[in-house]
Amino acid sequence: MKQVVTRGDRADWTRVDGIQGASLDLLRARFGQQHYAPHTHDEFAIGVCVDGMETMRYRGERLYSAAGSILVIEPGETHTGGPAGPDGYAYLALYPSVELVSGIAGAAETHFQEPVIRDPGLGEALRLAHRALWLGEDHLEGETRFLEMLGVLTRRHAAKVPRAPMGIRPDARRIAKTVAARLADELVDPPTLGEVAADLEMSRYQLLRTFRNAMGMPPYAWLAQHRVSRARGLIDAGLRPAEAATLVGFADQAHLTRWFRRVLGVTPGAYRKSVLGAAHARPVPS
Repeated sequence: MKQVVTRGDRADWTRVDGIQGASLDLLRARFGQQHYAPHTHDEFAIGVCVDGMETMRYRGERLYSAAGSILVIEPGETHTGGPAGPDGYAYLALYPSVELVSGIAGAAETHFQEPVIRDPGLGEALRLAHRALWLGEDHLEGETRFLEMLGVLTRRHAAKVPRAPMGIRPDARRIAKTVAARLADELVDPPTLGEVAADLEMSRYQLLRTFRNAMGMPPYAWLAQHRVSRARGLIDAGLRPAEAATLVGFADQAHLTRWFRRVLGVTPGAYRKSVLGAAHARPVPS
């Protein structure tokens, strides 16, 4: 397992295969200075704070997650994350797919009204499931603990109805999705802000304000985190970080590394070694 140490910060990433027939990513981290840039996940991000306190922006609010609290981030929701004080924080996280969570919940869609959940017993169950999966000594135990924990989480805390949008006009969402789709299609050579605004018959300021309100970040930041997501997929497929950086439009590997760390907490090189070496022995979590 590759360990990343930067100015007192540390993040370890690994992957476990064979969970309901799919792979599952796991993260363990301790941050004293690292702050995540605004970003989204394609999967659920389910974590538990094990020391200190984390703060984040999510759904337009400033949230705090203390030791023992569970944090659930839904797919596609823009969020940040970082230490709430000088002592930093430590957390464990798992990233199950939408299909996996919905299958456990027995619903077409699964939503969580409250992102910060205070349920000490469930938090401990999450920690133990994460530990068992990370060690990889008994796959049956790890998968069982994880699925049982996920079942309790959805039964106790999933919302009965989808969360209502928070005051974002439908036309703003439509415009933001249109811009995002164009940026994704023109990943390597993206259009200028003026070109996009002109095509939508908007001023640049109107476009910026509309996109930020709907997406929680300006277009350049959305493009950077989307490039990270695409680069991650290429690295998963076996490409080296320098190759992935070029293919997704970053200026060079250093540019990719800066954004990769801001979005995922680790460097692309460390991530690649962790994923490719996921079958090897893992260190015992503290």
